[in-house]
Amino acid sequence: MLVASDEGRWRLSGPLTMKECAGLTLPLARAAREGGEVDLAAVSVADSAALALLLDARRTSIDAGRALAFCNLPAGLVSLARLYGVEALLERDAS
Repeated sequence: MLVASDEGRWRLSGPLTMKECAGLTLPLARAAREGGEVDLAAVSVADSAALALLLDARRTSIDAGRALAFCNLPAGLVSLARLYGVEALLERDAS
């Protein structure tokens, strides 16, 4: 679930698997076009679909000329990003 927590800040919570990510693509793209920060501290489980979702949001923010940062990434998601060689794309200053 994606919830606005403040101006330019959003929180993702719960599982981020293929099942949930399909419904988050458009809401996260809207947030990405505004720019800001997405906090993933409350994400309980994440798979490769979550990684694709975040990378797509990053690309959307760049296309819109905005900066989008991710914080509190789950360790498993960071490991997956490292495995695929895209960890740097999730870092705060990647855009």
